[in-house]
Amino acid sequence: MSEFIKLVIDLDRCSGIEKCGECIRVCPVNIFKANGNYPKIVEANEDECTLCNLCLQGCEVDAITIHKLYEE
Repeated sequence: MSEFIKLVIDLDRCSGIEKCGECIRVCPVNIFKANGNYPKIVEANEDECTLCNLCLQGCEVDAITIHKLYEE
């Protein structure tokens, strides 16, 4: 688990990899991977997040949330 950020995918909102999968395609540090038809967070890679927000921008249904643990 990450010390600095926690990413969450709301699977109720996510349209799935077949329809979208943009988070997997745009992440420069491979935080997301396929898990069936939905993306999954690779927890070991969460601390590699550069907060570029490409996943947030690419997610048309706003299914991804980034919690900054150092601000809580």
